Amino acid sequence: MSLSGRCGMYVLLLLAGCCLVVMVAACSEEKEHTAPAILARDSVPMMVTYGVNTLISDSGVIKYRIVTEKWEVNTVRQPSRWIFEKGIFLEQFDKTLHVESYIQCDTAYYYDVERLWELHGRVKIFTKNGLRFSSEELFWDEHEHEVYSNRFSHLVTDERELQGNRFKSDENMTKYDVTNTKGSFKKGDFGDSDQGKKSENDSAALTWGRRPATPMRTRTNNNP
Repeated sequence: MSLSGRCGMYVLLLLAGCCLVVMVAACSEEKEHTAPAILARDSVPMMVTYGVNTLISDSGVIKYRIVTEKWEVNTVRQPSRWIFEKGIFLEQFDKTLHVESYIQCDTAYYYDVERLWELHGRVKIFTKNGLRFSSEELFWDEHEHEVYSNRFSHLVTDERELQGNRFKSDENMTKYDVTNTKGSFKKGDFGDSDQGKKSENDSAALTWGRRPATPMRTRTNNNP
């Protein structure tokens, strides 16, 4: 073989070796694992605050106090909302800053645009007039100034007790209506009274208690 032929052979072998080295390096190079970009911004809250104890005002008037372990504000989700996953305790004030009622529940959502509260799980309300309310779900519409529930609700006052599957009231819990009522009676109907009483029922006339027995004189025969 001529000198020029041998040089051409060496050049081909060198090029083949370089290509092999490049291929091996490319195969052994690790690939970087990347995740797709997050496009759903509704999963990202605008604010998350822990250990909250603050006053909330509306038009310069203090409306209520919020006490919660976690407060999340998400204005991107539709509808915009505040989220209280760890439960919430509310103090509602009147115009003179006196406490009107206490409200607590396990989970709460406040839709700030609609001004609607949605409460879930062991919802309890206590008012300054001694009213006690409990349910598993309650809605508070600040636009309409009313609260309502389509779940079983239990209401107790100093004079009566009501249980039903639908509840509606003004936001001060002074004018309320319970339908599909399961019980209604005045306080003392189960006491040690001598005469039964008729209870006043908001949606159905129910009578509790029973008529006492009339005492009878017993005759005895005495032998002379």
